[in-house]
Amino acid sequence: MENKLGLKSLAKMIDHSLLHPTMTDKILVSGCELALEYNVATACIKPYAIQLAKKVLDGSDVKVCAVIAFPHGNSITAIKLREAQEAVAAGALEIDMVVNIGKALGGDWAYVSDEIKAVNATVIRGGAILKVIFETDFLEDAHIIRLCEICSEHAVAFVKTSTGYGFVKQPNGFYSYAGATDHVLRLMRKHSAASVQVKAAGGVRTLDDLLRVRELGVTRIGATATREILDEAKRRGIV
Repeated sequence: MENKLGLKSLAKMIDHSLLHPTMTDKILVSGCELALEYNVATACIKPYAIQLAKKVLDGSDVKVCAVIAFPHGNSITAIKLREAQEAVAAGALEIDMVVNIGKALGGDWAYVSDEIKAVNATVIRGGAILKVIFETDFLEDAHIIRLCEICSEHAVAFVKTSTGYGFVKQPNGFYSYAGATDHVLRLMRKHSAASVQVKAAGGVRTLDDLLRVRELGVTRIGATATREILDEAKRRGIV
């Protein structure tokens, strides 16, 4: 991340999220065009849309980011590996993978570690980088810390808070999520190696949100409010 606060450095912190299950190809293309217009870091898309995104982003420095085992992380390791291989072969330069949350909660750290190691190696061989999604709303601090340690051991590129779809049932019966809270981000930055970057996803919706998490050591966010965030930066005179 650039130390100087500028419009480009802010834009390059953003993975423009295009992951809602109702998104049609027309919506995905429009979203990729927005990512291109604002020159963000990546357009983060569903695996089947990689080629679609590549057509829009071809010739630019906006990368294609694809999610795998999204949003629940429940695929067997072999499927995650195949999905990662296919995504990288199709042109994704960044891969966001959801951990096996049940295995993490159950303390089967050997399984979790082996899976992250294998997927990371596959992604790197393909010339891409891996972000590991924890889904922090489902986890206790001890789980988050151990995941940071494992990701550091295997030298993944990023640890990431959430999918944006990790809703927790509340006492009133409604579902909600907290996402990238300051507490979780501080924890992830503290317990990850210096070489491992932190991505905040879920709840970063305004320029002030972005600036706040940036101060906590976050170098990438997942956002659907890209236009609003960067237009506000322009209004405030950030160039």
